[in-house]
Amino acid sequence: MEHITLLVGVVIITALVFDFTNGFHDTANAMATTISTGALSPKVAVAMSAILNLVGAFLSVEVAKAISGGIIDESAGLQPEVIFAALVGAILWNLLTWLLGLPSSSSHALFGGLIGATLMAVGTSGVNAGAVMSKVLLPAIAAPIVAGLAAWAATRLTYRINRNADEKVSGKGYRAGQIASAGLVSLAHGTNDAQKTMGVITLTLITVGALAPGSNPPTWVITSAGVAIALGTYLGGWRIIRTMGKGLTDIQPPQGFAAQTSAATVILASSNLGFSLSTTQVCSGSVMGAGLGRKGGTVRWSTAGRMAAAWGLTLPAAGLVAAAAEFLARQGDWGVIAVGAVLVAGAGSMYLISRRKPVDASNVTADDLDAPATAAAPACPAAQAVTVPAQGGPHGAPALTPIAGGAPATAGDAGSEPAATAV
Repeated sequence: MEHITLLVGVVIITALVFDFTNGFHDTANAMATTISTGALSPKVAVAMSAILNLVGAFLSVEVAKAISGGIIDESAGLQPEVIFAALVGAILWNLLTWLLGLPSSSSHALFGGLIGATLMAVGTSGVNAGAVMSKVLLPAIAAPIVAGLAAWAATRLTYRINRNADEKVSGKGYRAGQIASAGLVSLAHGTNDAQKTMGVITLTLITVGALAPGSNPPTWVITSAGVAIALGTYLGGWRIIRTMGKGLTDIQPPQGFAAQTSAATVILASSNLGFSLSTTQVCSGSVMGAGLGRKGGTVRWSTAGRMAAAWGLTLPAAGLVAAAAEFLARQGDWGVIAVGAVLVAGAGSMYLISRRKPVDASNVTADDLDAPATAAAPACPAAQAVTVPAQGGPHGAPALTPIAGGAPATAGDAGSEPAATAV
């Protein structure tokens, strides 16, 4: 019993770590366009998003119930090791796509991990195929298309209505609108994504008999999941923010407002219906739709293609990692420890690699995505002296004129010794 209690604690902590990565991985969903258009400074934007994610976590539990009692069969005899393995697969995929700056789906990473680990543990009987199709796969296809079309139409309408308006005045108004719509997306993100971790923790408690099947998440589960995703959001996933705000298309304030409003509408509607869709895919689709909605606007299809490839790989890749982790974890205590060690080593390695080329609030909106935030002036050796001849020296001899830091040269006084100044 003590072993089970300890393992359940490990699973709950791991679930909150996933929630934390979900927060910084998906900050771009709400704030990328707001930051890229200058409506909010980067740090203010992520702080606002974090607060609203926390609030959103308390608004609904429909998505959490879909995970804890819909996609995975609670009565299939799952053990905490299975959920632990699923979370490891999801976290490692989240960190890999974060490192690459790809806005992939944290939701699908979690679903892939749960499905892969469950299939390895108990076979197909543990997965509700109908729920996977209706609650995961169909929304994954439909949601970005619907959001993209809505954003395209909203952008076209916005520019048509304001075709004779003063650009500076309308731009200021749309930046204010972006702040409101970004807040709505953040609220929707908390409503949808924080619930996924609530569902995982609730499923864990059900598997060990701490909760009855079909139970709603306890208050402490809702609170801890909300706090974890809010902290991750405040950290800011700058790599993915840069891809969404600058790498996918060039966004102007009217487009940003249209994209965020469309995305928030789709996310909130799906949350109320219990559809556990990917907020990343919805927001990416709306950004592309807004990019195409402006006359002369373009989408960088090479970036969009890499994103689509990551979307397609997320479910199977996270599932394969989770299946391997489950196979190792079922071997006993040493297997669980080994899986935990793999998680820590993988996460640490990706963090160290990311430090080679850091992205933060200072360079997230740089036009050249590969350029550093600031270019340092080349340093010269302190002891090096540079002298050039100047006219007007005594007795026809050239005087030596010091040059320091590019300042204009002036001839030395008559009779004075030649001077040399270090630069």
